[in-house]
Amino acid sequence: MSGSWGCPHELNGLCTRVNNLPCDPGMKGCVLYGRFVFADDEKNTALRRKRAGSDGAAASQDAGTGDDAGE
Repeated sequence: MSGSWGCPHELNGLCTRVNNLPCDPGMKGCVLYGRFVFADDEKNTALRRKRAGSDGAAASQDAGTGDDAGE
């Protein structure tokens, strides 16, 4: 991997954290997975699922609060 950031789990282009697979920042198992938005939208699936789940949970809590207030 090139650039100004270096992953401590990368050794000779392989990820020592994910079964010595070629380093691909944001792949499942990577320390960056689901924590950051990438330019490649295919790497953002975990983040989208995480956000969709939290939005749904917030909507459920709001709905529950409204029901309790009406009783």
